[in-house]
Amino acid sequence: MTASEDLPNGLVTVEDVDMHDPDSDNDLPEAAGPNTTSEKRRAQNARFASWLAREVEAGINEQTREVLKGTADEELSMRNLMAKQESNIIVKSPREYQLELFERAKTENTIAVLDTGSGKTLIAVLLLRHTIDQELEDRTRGKPPRIAIFLVDSVALVFQQFAVLECNLDHKVERFCGAMGCDLWTKDVWAKHFEACKVIVCTAEVLVQCLMHSFITMEQINLLIFDEAHHAKQNHPYARLIKDYYLAVTDDTKRPRIFGMTASPVDAKTDVAQAAKELETLLHSRIATTSDMTLLAKSIKRPDEEVAIYGPLRAPFETDLHKKLRARFGDNKVFSQLFERSLNLSAEMGTWCADYYWTFALADEKARKFETRIERRFHATRQGRSISLLDVEIAQLRDAINFIKDVDFGAPQADSTDLSHKVLKLHEWLSRFFERPSEHRCIVFVERRHTARLLHRVFGTIGGPNLRSSVLIGSRSGGLDDVRFSCREQVLTLIKFRKGELNCLFATSVAEEGLDVPDCNLVVRFDLYQTMIQYIQSRGRARHHHSKYLHMVEHNNAVHVQVVRQVRQSENIMRQFCQTLPADRLLLRNDEDLERALAKECRLRTYKEASTGAKLTYHSSLVVLAHFVGSLPLDYETEPQTNYIMSFLGGKFVCEVILPENSPVRAAVGLAYSRKSLAKRSAAFEACILLRKGRYLDANLLPVYTKQLPAMRNALLALNMNKSNSYPMRVKPALWEQTRGTIPNTLHVTLLNVSNGLDRPHRPLALLTRTRLPQFPTFPLFLDSGKVSYLTAWSCDEDLDISEELLESLTSFTLRVFNDVFAKTYERDIPRMSYWLAPVTLNVLDASASGSIASIIDWTTIAKVHATEEHKWTPDMSDRSLEDRFLIDPWSGGRRWFSKHVCSELNPSDPVPRGTASGPDKHSIIAHTTSNIYKGSRAKFAWNPDQPVLEAELVPQRRNMLTVATEKEKTSKTKSFLCPEPLRISVLPTDIVAMCYVLPAVVHRMESYLIVKEMCSVLDVDAELSLALEAMTKDSDNTSDHQETARINFQSGMGKNYERLEFMGDCFLKMATSISLFGLYAKDDEYDFHVKRMLLICNQNLFNHAKELKVYEYVRSQAFSRRTWYPEGLKLKKGKGANTPGGQSDKHRLGDKTVADVCEALIGASFVSYNRPGEWEPEHWESAIKAVTKLVSSPDHQMLRWNDYREIYQKPAYQTAEATASQKDLAEKVELIHPYHFRYPRLLRSAFCHPSYPFLWEKVPSYQRLEFLGDSLLDMACITYLFYKFPDRDPQWLTEHKMAMVSNKFLGAACAKLGFHRHLRHSSSIIEYQIREYTTELEEAAKLHGARDYWTTVRDPPKCLPDIVEAYVAAIFIDSDFDYNEVQRFFDTHIRWFFEDMSIYDTFANNHPVTRLHTVMETHFGCHDYRLMAQEIPALDGTPVQVVAAIMIHNGIVTSARGPSGRFAKVRAATSALDEVQSLAPFEYRAKYGCDCHLRRGSRDASAIGKGESLDTAI
Repeated sequence: MTASEDLPNGLVTVEDVDMHDPDSDNDLPEAAGPNTTSEKRRAQNARFASWLAREVEAGINEQTREVLKGTADEELSMRNLMAKQESNIIVKSPREYQLELFERAKTENTIAVLDTGSGKTLIAVLLLRHTIDQELEDRTRGKPPRIAIFLVDSVALVFQQFAVLECNLDHKVERFCGAMGCDLWTKDVWAKHFEACKVIVCTAEVLVQCLMHSFITMEQINLLIFDEAHHAKQNHPYARLIKDYYLAVTDDTKRPRIFGMTASPVDAKTDVAQAAKELETLLHSRIATTSDMTLLAKSIKRPDEEVAIYGPLRAPFETDLHKKLRARFGDNKVFSQLFERSLNLSAEMGTWCADYYWTFALADEKARKFETRIERRFHATRQGRSISLLDVEIAQLRDAINFIKDVDFGAPQADSTDLSHKVLKLHEWLSRFFERPSEHRCIVFVERRHTARLLHRVFGTIGGPNLRSSVLIGSRSGGLDDVRFSCREQVLTLIKFRKGELNCLFATSVAEEGLDVPDCNLVVRFDLYQTMIQYIQSRGRARHHHSKYLHMVEHNNAVHVQVVRQVRQSENIMRQFCQTLPADRLLLRNDEDLERALAKECRLRTYKEASTGAKLTYHSSLVVLAHFVGSLPLDYETEPQTNYIMSFLGGKFVCEVILPENSPVRAAVGLAYSRKSLAKRSAAFEACILLRKGRYLDANLLPVYTKQLPAMRNALLALNMNKSNSYPMRVKPALWEQTRGTIPNTLHVTLLNVSNGLDRPHRPLALLTRTRLPQFPTFPLFLDSGKVSYLTAWSCDEDLDISEELLESLTSFTLRVFNDVFAKTYERDIPRMSYWLAPVTLNVLDASASGSIASIIDWTTIAKVHATEEHKWTPDMSDRSLEDRFLIDPWSGGRRWFSKHVCSELNPSDPVPRGTASGPDKHSIIAHTTSNIYKGSRAKFAWNPDQPVLEAELVPQRRNMLTVATEKEKTSKTKSFLCPEPLRISVLPTDIVAMCYVLPAVVHRMESYLIVKEMCSVLDVDAELSLALEAMTKDSDNTSDHQETARINFQSGMGKNYERLEFMGDCFLKMATSISLFGLYAKDDEYDFHVKRMLLICNQNLFNHAKELKVYEYVRSQAFSRRTWYPEGLKLKKGKGANTPGGQSDKHRLGDKTVADVCEALIGASFVSYNRPGEWEPEHWESAIKAVTKLVSSPDHQMLRWNDYREIYQKPAYQTAEATASQKDLAEKVELIHPYHFRYPRLLRSAFCHPSYPFLWEKVPSYQRLEFLGDSLLDMACITYLFYKFPDRDPQWLTEHKMAMVSNKFLGAACAKLGFHRHLRHSSSIIEYQIREYTTELEEAAKLHGARDYWTTVRDPPKCLPDIVEAYVAAIFIDSDFDYNEVQRFFDTHIRWFFEDMSIYDTFANNHPVTRLHTVMETHFGCHDYRLMAQEIPALDGTPVQVVAAIMIHNGIVTSARGPSGRFAKVRAATSALDEVQSLAPFEYRAKYGCDCHLRRGSRDASAIGKGESLDTAI
């Protein structure tokens, strides 16, 4: 059963197939509307698509904005964080100097040089508005469309500037950066974005790649805005844009306008005028600033600058802690950099900081980073070294970490013992500013991250109660002693700073440029600037009235004094240079300067693809090659990286690039150059040329080895619940037909008896057949009295030799039974007999001890029946001879009696006494007896008036003993009074007749067993007959609905239907195929696994193969029929149906899904037949494994025994490689949690490696593959627990309660309870935050509630936590050589306890909004015309996709919701719909939505109820 086939009625996805039977005559067409259900659904899909298009176009609606306001900043995406800030709105009235520069930028390429905070972005907004207006005019004149590009230098600025532009432009703006994966997009994807947008904000590298691949050309851009334009030099992407693409356009009219923004055109220690001239030349622009600096001065508040002189610093010295550490670990190269930094800190910041630095460098959270760095370095350079060397290094690292843990650093004191003069001077100034509560803001600029962190720690102690500090550092990965500070964390910190939650930031250079930092009252250069632009930009942060900018200078430090003087002097030179530029000067082409600047570039080769214009340069070749290598199929044994090998030949460098083993081009050698960087680029260029020649790069220089998604990933594999076909149905087993046609000399005996007797005395019967029948299961017979008796059929081992004479007698007896008991007269044809009946002399329980089968048979009675056809009453018959006889009405096939005794007080002419069975002509007993003779013929008969009157018991017409008798049947009157003369007196003894009357039900059930046994033979499936029949039984039209609704066309007496076995089989099928795929495809990822498994287990696949095997013939969809149980092969001469031609097969209608469901049920039957809960052995499941192989019929599962799974699994190299001490340590720690000892610790490590954790660090893959396998194993353990613990629960109940056991919510809690999360290796600060928040809440819930379901009261866990549990279960399964006992032991140890009382989870699934919506719609309102529809849309907040779900009721969208996945979107949409409808009364609902389903329900065919995806998937 796939994940898209058993959702509650009416809940479907857009891709689902028809919900109603298109052939139904009851669905009348509506005027001017869709006529069929298929058309109706297509119309609904069209409405949904139209609505969705409008919804997407509208963007974030007002409701979403309200959600943003009420959502904590920590939970918002980068886009929404920026959108939430009010600072994005720019002042609407520009100042004079801004208008001046705007007017200039409209007519010529301009670099605006203005101080930080002077409003350069507003000029850009004005220019963008002007450019867009001009673009719209151009488009009306038929010119090709062009787009404006706003370029920034960092990811954080992409989101910041996008938020500003989105708030201030009336046109579509979008933003892109490498972190969004846009470097993997195709030309078609980019074309859609370029067409939809007027402005794009992106990092320069994104645009460089688009131009390189010719996704866009420079001619298609109308405006290029360079934020922080001073970066345009050397090989910066800003410079590459101009050199490689802008200058390549020779027609000036086709080049885009350029607008640069910077606080200074110079960002290095160089000649200001020369640097400015070079920037102008490269950007082909003129530097401009305001002509009247007084205008700028009025707008920009310049701070008061002061110099804070601190006392001389001590020379670097070793603290006591430093000496101890060096003595123990000084020879370890890993610590060499740490020792050097600690030594420098002793002088810069003092003793306490130098010591406390080690807590940063050797913190617990850094231990893992250190270990992985050591392991990565070791594996990269191992070259035969013993892994014991690695273990020694890691052991020493852990020793150092433990040593630091035990050190008591105490709190820093504000004196020279602990702190340097420099820190004390800073303390003096901060104490002044934060002496009392205020709204002041302060930034302290430092050069290094660890300095910022140490100052934060120091002033957290000595800063006083009014100082609230934090750090603001860069997002790029730093050293081992650094923390990673993401762009998101930068933004969150600045938001808190703006709100006043923080008032002091210790920041690195990241706070100098670009980021929107609130105006400050105090800016301190704790570490002095290196360049003039650092000085200008950091000073620009002090923009409050009377703000201060503090230069911290060491006493008598000439270098410090010179730095301060130089930057101020350089600024003055720069200002003078800009002010002295003539306002009307022309921008000279500066061709000579430009040619001179590009002379070196021109000597480097380029390649241009003629068909597309894609351009390959030395610089871009590195990116193209890296992209190609990244696209190669993932192979855990091959490092997906490029190696550059440098050689020095003839005074120049020559580089060879080595590509991974699975690359079609393995190596390339570049030209010789005097610089290593050019040699490396040359090698990459040559490799790219070879790849293009081999057509491994396409015409856009994109790799052809893009990740191949499985071809069938979007296939519609769900079956239509409503689609049904008419199929042949086997009514009789083929056994009878196959054995007929001969006169046997040997027969096989099956003894039939009932364990609890019948309603009257009975004698066992023998069923004699040409072939030995199997041992049939015992099954119940429901007698007329309400008593239950169990039929036992014992197939005797001994054969019965039979002569022709005895065979004739047996035939007579059998035909007599059919004639007398069932009113069927067959032609005597021994070769065409299917079986014979015989009376038995002994009780069946004693038959096995009799010693001879022949002695069991009552040959005397058989001979008597053979010799005498019947008895007739004669006057000389004694009254006793009429007692306990079987009487037959010769004129009626339905009236039969068991006589009791003669009633001497009654005469034939007496009226029938009261209280007797109903019937005509009760004015006399003789008339009542002969009431079935035609009235016209009654005069021909003259009955003896003196004949006796018998009291008798009328034999009921009921034949179906497989179902409980109705109350009417139980209480019907059977007492009768008869005259014997008109009746036939059967020669059959009444105890035999009594047993014969249960024969129809017995034969029907035994033939059903034989039919399913034949099917098992065809499929090579081994299952107990009772379970095989259960698996093939469909007892109603909606058997597979699994709902607690009334059965439609329910047929009683069929025994258990296939529902429970299907539930169990579905689980085993999922597990078996998962294990097979895991072993077969060692290089596939989780996504490939899911698609391959979907193709195996989907209903479409099962149905297709079942159809080939004609499984539909064997499905038992019809209950006992009194007209079909009779033997075939003989010609019926007399009796009902004598003139109706018979056949061995009939027809029945089956849904396609039903056929697939019984396949799963057959797997379940094979499993249950031999499974022994708690006593697992591999052979117990071999029958089920064979069933899976037969029914999925795929090369991806060809196993016949459990050991086949082991044999196909080839242990990957990562699993068997020598384990490191760290990996062994993990195994030891985890063994303390769960008592399993890992043979392969690296396999265990894989179970704890998050996908964000780089493979190369330990060469161990992430847990995703293991999680795929573990999910199915845990499902198996949970479902078998429920299946056996609750044998009478239906699949609906089992499904709902299974949800609790296998839910991410529970498994995440189990992970936290076990402490597994502490061992997770990842590279994501967000995950760390999510885990910490969740585990804290869970621990509080456990303490507060204490109940076993405490985990249901908290939020959903991060997805990685349940993944760890599933991956761990798979790891112990694989490590134990596929021993399922280990899975069961984990379940029994850690999971079972939570679910010993399942009643506490009765509402777990019912509380799910999707389930509750179904219940409300179907049960409360009786509405069937509703759909839950979902569709992916482009994300609005940076995620790859978003999903919109909507509830459609009677063709109208009622509610909608968005989410990161279909599951969340559907839950939210269902919740919203419930809020809308559940308070309505049925009549209000019908009036509001025009629902008339209740009027059409009675005439609607049951198969028209809609079906969609499974309840598991929806939830």
